[in-house]
Formats: sequence, structure tokens, C-alpha cells
Amino acid sequence: MKITLITVCYNSEKTIKDTLESVLKQTYENYEYLIIDGKSKDNTLKIVENYKKKFEGKMHIVSEKDKGLYDAMNKGVHLATGDIIGILNSDDVLANENVFQKIMERFQNTNCDAVYGDLLFKDENLENPTRNFIAHKYTKHFGWHPPHPTLYLKKEIYKEVGDFNIDYRICADLDFMIRIIKKDYKIEYIKEYIVVMRSGGISTDGLKGYAKNFKEANIVLKNNKVKGYFFINCFRIIKTISQGISAKVFKNKISKKLEK
Repeated sequence: MKITLITVCYNSEKTIKDTLESVLKQTYENYEYLIIDGKSKDNTLKIVENYKKKFEGKMHIVSEKDKGLYDAMNKGVHLATGDIIGILNSDDVLANENVFQKIMERFQNTNCDAVYGDLLFKDENLENPTRNFIAHKYTKHFGWHPPHPTLYLKKEIYKEVGDFNIDYRICADLDFMIRIIKKDYKIEYIKEYIVVMRSGGISTDGLKGYAKNFKEANIVLKNNKVKGYFFINCFRIIKTISQGISAKVFKNKISKKLEK
């Protein structure tokens, strides 16, 4: 089975090298890597082009104007030729060199439709944990959804569920995952870190970021007719706070887990 990994980028010169290196280290070799660039004005494309030869034909680059993050993700999904599709942000990294291997083993051994795992947030230098997102097993209760950066799906699911809704600026991934959860797909959980994510993105940038996230998430949950959407959204915030506390309390334990 072949993986398509999609990285959307725009003016990502400070972080994209780490992202590319984490993909390049993967032991599972049957993949394609799509870079969807929004016409970056810095050195992002130059850095990506310098890495292209190292990927030995697996990397494909598209650079053109888009209507935002989720429009670019849609472009990547439409271009994908793999059996399985994953998305890695341009300031995030795969947790270790065996991520692809573990994901594909789960798909092959269980014949599932989707695989997800745990997500660790770190500071901008990828040194200290700031939020420990342990996803837990699949459930439809309390507005549960997997951490989107860790979610890998069969390509046909994208065809069945549809594109990311670009009317949402921050929470189109939440909307997309709710649409998935509503259907009867077989979803498998890997109890390991899949992605290490830098804190400070549009949805996690301090109090203002969380406020924007909360407001749009409310709209998403309501539009998807999720019962008790306001209270579920409040629960999401409480969970986020607890994940931040967990990252500080279990800092040493987290570091050991990443080393395995």
C-alpha cells in the first residue's frame, strides 16, 4: 500500500526543514510526498527544491495562490495517488522514523478505514512539551475527535465524505472529522505519538487563538447538529487545559516515550 503525505506551506522557511527531515527519515519507503505551496515569498521553495533530489522522485511540488490552508489541503487530496492519505503541517514533524511503518502495519493487519495516534505539542524550538494530547480509543461521545495531524485515511473516504469546507478558517478539520465520525467507518488507534506539533498556530496562539477556535468550533458543531454543542465545546477547552498540565507534570515520561 502507498501513502500520500501532504504538506501545505506558506512562508515556512524557519520550520519546513525539520518537517522535510522527519519525512526523509521514514523507514517505510512506498510513499509520495506532495508539497502544496501558496506562492511563498521567502526561501521556503528554495529549501524544498534543495531537498527534492534526496526524496528520489517521491516529492512533487505545486506552488500557486490558494484560498487558504484548507483549500491547499483539498488540492493535495485531489492530486494524491496513494491508497492512504495523511497531512503534515509545515511546522510539525513526524514523531520518529517508524511512523509510516506502524501506520501501514495497522491498516494491513486490521483492514481498517482510518488510523490515528497521539499528538505532542512542543515549543517553537521543539524542545519542551507544552501540551500532551493522548487521543484514547475511538468513541462518539462528548464531541470526541482524533487529533487531525495524526489521522491517516483511505483515499476513498475523502471521496465519500467530501472536501474540507473552506468557509471555515480555523476548524474545517473539526468539521471534516465530525462528518467522518457520523459514518460507520472502522477507525484504529495507535497508542503512540505520531506527530510533534509546534505550539503557536492560528488555532493555538495564546488566548486570542483559543477564543477564535472556540467561536468557530461552536458554529461547526451546531451546523453538524451535534447535541449539546456548547457544553461539548467547553469540554474541549477543559481538555486542552488538562493536556497542558499533563505536558508539564509528565515531561520526563514523555521524553522517554519519544525515545522508544
